Amino acid sequence: MTAPSWIDSHCHIQEAYRPEESDPAALLSQAAAAGVGGLVCIGTDAASSRQAISLARGVRSSGAGVAPSVQVWATVGLHPHDAVQGTDPVATLLSEVASEETVVGVGECGLDYHYDHSPRPVQRRAFAEQIELARQHDLALVVHTREAWDDTLDLLRRAEGLRVVVHCFTGGPDEARKCLDLGAWISFSGIVTFPTAAGVREAAALCPLDRLLVETDAPFLAPVPHRGRPNQPALVPLVGAAVAATKGVAVDAVAESSAAAARALFGLP
Repeated sequence: MTAPSWIDSHCHIQEAYRPEESDPAALLSQAAAAGVGGLVCIGTDAASSRQAISLARGVRSSGAGVAPSVQVWATVGLHPHDAVQGTDPVATLLSEVASEETVVGVGECGLDYHYDHSPRPVQRRAFAEQIELARQHDLALVVHTREAWDDTLDLLRRAEGLRVVVHCFTGGPDEARKCLDLGAWISFSGIVTFPTAAGVREAAALCPLDRLLVETDAPFLAPVPHRGRPNQPALVPLVGAAVAATKGVAVDAVAESSAAAARALFGLP
C-alpha cells in the first residue's frame, strides 16, 4: 500500500522568502522525497502573491525544472504587518487571477497585535476587506492572528459561510473551541513540537481530524530537532508526527486526514 501524501497547507517558498542558498526545484524535490504531495504557497502582499502564483504556474508547465510529483497552489493576500499598504493591489490581482486553478485562497490576512507594524484600526479594516474578497471570489480565507483573539473572532463572525483556516495556531483549547464553533479549520505548525507549547498540543488533541491541517510556515518555525535552521516543506511530516503523538493516532492517519482537510478547505482536486 502506498503511504498517504502530506500537504503542507501553508508555506512561503517564493523568491521573497527563500534563503539565498535554496531554489524551488531543490525544495520541491526534497519535499517529494519526504512524502509531501502538495503545498500551498502563501502570499503576504501583491508582490509575494504574484511570485507564489508564478511558482505554481511554473510547476504545472512543462520543462519547469521542478518536481512534477508535488502539486503547488498559491494564495493572494495582505499580511497584517503590511496593512498600511491597503488592499487595492491584492484586490486588483485577485480580479486578474482568481479564476485560475492555481489560486485557492485569500490571505494570509488577519491581525497581529504583538508587533503592531500597522495601526490596529488599519489592520482590522484590511482584514474585513479581505474577508469580503474571499466571499466575492469564493476562495478560502487564510487567517493570521497573534495576541488578537477577541478582535479576530469578532471579525470572523462576518465570514459565516466561508471556508476559513486559522493558520499557525498559537492558542490553547479555549481558542480552538471558539474557532471550531465558527466552522473554521485549524492548521498546526512546528510550534506543536516546541517543549513550551503545551497549550497548542492541547488544542491539537481536541481538534477533530477533519478540521485539522498541518503546515510548515517555511522558512519560519522549523520543528524540533531543526529549530534555528530555515524551515522547508520537507519537514511537514515532523509536524504531523507530533500531532499524531498528541492525539494518540497513527501518523499515516494524520497524513491522510490532514491532506483531505486541506483539499476540502481549499477546494483542491
